[in-house]
Amino acid sequence: MPTDPQQASQPRDFVGYGQHPPFVTWPGGVKLAVNLVLNYEEGSEYNWLDDGRNDNWGEYNLTGTMPVRDLGTETHFEYGSRAGVWRLARLFDRYDIPVTFSACAVALERNPPLVEWMKARRHDVMGHGLRWIDYTTMERGEEERHLHEAIALYKKLLGKRPLGWNCRSLPSVNTRDLLVKEGGFLYHSDPCNDDLPYFLDHQGTEILVVPYSKALNDSRYLVAPGYSNPRDFAEDCRSAIDYMLDEADETGGRMLTIGIHARWMGQPNRASGLREVIEHVQNSAGAAFMRREDIARFWLANHARFEQRG
Repeated sequence: MPTDPQQASQPRDFVGYGQHPPFVTWPGGVKLAVNLVLNYEEGSEYNWLDDGRNDNWGEYNLTGTMPVRDLGTETHFEYGSRAGVWRLARLFDRYDIPVTFSACAVALERNPPLVEWMKARRHDVMGHGLRWIDYTTMERGEEERHLHEAIALYKKLLGKRPLGWNCRSLPSVNTRDLLVKEGGFLYHSDPCNDDLPYFLDHQGTEILVVPYSKALNDSRYLVAPGYSNPRDFAEDCRSAIDYMLDEADETGGRMLTIGIHARWMGQPNRASGLREVIEHVQNSAGAAFMRREDIARFWLANHARFEQRG
């Protein structure tokens, strides 16, 4: 059976930096750059009115969907946009931390007050697709149309386009090629395969990857093994932060992604766990919150001087 050329254009890399990754120090002598990513998807998910099907990822991760409108799951998503995102916004403001909004364009369009709040803050925006739907098996032309429409909508709403991209969990084999063809991106964040940014060659075009991670993610409140309470989430994050700081003198700095969602982490009990994590980062010498865009810009400007110690 012939190999799909697009499949072959993305070979797997099992080595990366290997035993001797770059020895990195972030701006201000920071050893651990913590990127807090708020995935904002509410209103862009699968729903009966728009798609004739329902999404599973509300407050319960259901194994199937009913063949009628699912008002329960719809309102779980609505909690994120009506209440949850504002609880998180107050938390970010109170502690004065920069975060990255990985936001679907249609989700932003359906919440104008949030767009206005974002425009008045210093947080950066990472493209998260036109909608929060599965691009894995989408026809290439349709995915390209979604990409064009998303970028146009981001510009209309925010006055600027996103400089990075991270679609719903499972990018297609065409996604990377379409991002290169579209142009204008500073970085790509679909891969989850490293603790540091890195470059890859895509058919002659150099791409900066700022890896994402699903290890410290509030979706684990819904999956097993997962979090049964906010202390589980907080302790999981603290363990990662402390371990990476401990090894920094030997290995150099690292980046750590913590992923949250308005409909889940915006619940008051879970927000208390996030508050603990924010305080832990701010009280840990050598750790600091950084926006994903700033991580990418720093890497582009400084990567050539990072020594790979043997």
